Amino acid sequence: MSIGLARLREEPDRIRQGAIDKGEDPAIVDQALALEGQRRQLLGDSDRLKAERNAASKQIGEAIRAGAAPNGPEVAALRQASTDAGTTIAKLDAELAATESQLEELLLRIPNPADPDVPVGDASANQVVRTWGELLPKDAVVDGAAWTRRPHWEVAADLKMFDLERGAKITGSGFPVYTGQGSRLQRALIDFMLDIHTAEHGMTEIWPPALVNAASARGTGQIPDKEDLMYIVTRDELYLVPTAEVPVTNLHRDEIFEADQLPLRYAAYSPCFRREAGAAGKDTRGILRVHQFDKVEMVFFEKPEASTEALEWLTGRAEVILQRLGLAYRVLLMATKDMGFVQAKKYDLEVWAPGVERWLEVSSCSNFRDYQARRMAIRYRPEPGAKPELVHTLNGSGLALARTVAAILETYQQPDGSMTVPEALSPYMRTDRIVRQGAR
Repeated sequence: MSIGLARLREEPDRIRQGAIDKGEDPAIVDQALALEGQRRQLLGDSDRLKAERNAASKQIGEAIRAGAAPNGPEVAALRQASTDAGTTIAKLDAELAATESQLEELLLRIPNPADPDVPVGDASANQVVRTWGELLPKDAVVDGAAWTRRPHWEVAADLKMFDLERGAKITGSGFPVYTGQGSRLQRALIDFMLDIHTAEHGMTEIWPPALVNAASARGTGQIPDKEDLMYIVTRDELYLVPTAEVPVTNLHRDEIFEADQLPLRYAAYSPCFRREAGAAGKDTRGILRVHQFDKVEMVFFEKPEASTEALEWLTGRAEVILQRLGLAYRVLLMATKDMGFVQAKKYDLEVWAPGVERWLEVSSCSNFRDYQARRMAIRYRPEPGAKPELVHTLNGSGLALARTVAAILETYQQPDGSMTVPEALSPYMRTDRIVRQGAR
């Protein structure tokens, strides 16, 4: 489950309003409350009958010790009462199991209520928290001559950095093939990001599987909410990961930490696979919306009292990468209907792409509070011997590569058709400039 039963009973109005704020049907909360009432009634009836059966068994022994015949009418009546109680208990327990199963399914479909400081509404209610860097114009004057920046797919075509047509031939639309310096740029960005997050930010690197089972997908909230967006290996009942968040968060499913083990902070690279790549005809040129892309993900396990501050720090680590790359960006606090089913609070980082004159999302940084941890039973002991409590989980892209690459191409293109390499990437690329093949 994602919403605890105690919280469901104690805060139904807040949970109901949380569903409304996220554009979900609040009726599911009332359905869950009704099932919880049934569950408690059935459990009470079953426990009462079990106590009566135990009492009847005790009375049988007492009657025999008092001289009643083992096969006499007094003992037979007590045995029949015990048998009848057992039959009723079996029916109640079967009904209880069915009710608990239905309740569990409903609880998985109740969204995580947003934090109080999250703006209520759709994308129009998103708030710009801060911006960084200069927004380069599409049209400029260089050495006295007018120059217009081109979209990234034109720059990449001239520099032979990726091949969309052959990718479509191999797999389908939305599966780019990176070639030459485009391939090197992908590898350089992954190494650069992982190096910063591990060496400077103190995160532990993880190289996770690209496939997960249903329990893992359910644990992080991909199913049942986003199942239609995932690629499924039906023969083996496995899912291709939409993000490294899924396997990395599940590293500690069903585990209990000691307090001194927290926080745990990971950085992981993975290929990412998503079936939905945007509406037909929208953002389909270039690599702005693709079905397969690469991403470095940050995943944190925190004590509840530390997770609010941890989200700010996590978001700042993604910003460090953009600043080192010299890419102008803005940070958005996402509104309730634009933040997702499982997040309590989310920031989006959008980078400026001057060739298409648009903001491109390259990172989402989220605090899930105890929502995912409850699904996965990830807990910690506040002190030795204490009752385990749920941890808080957070994650953020640090960064997603496809749109980051697009922004680099559009920001660092030159009037002569070449592209300068961001200074931070030069050691990884082993060059500071990418030119057309055959050009000097």
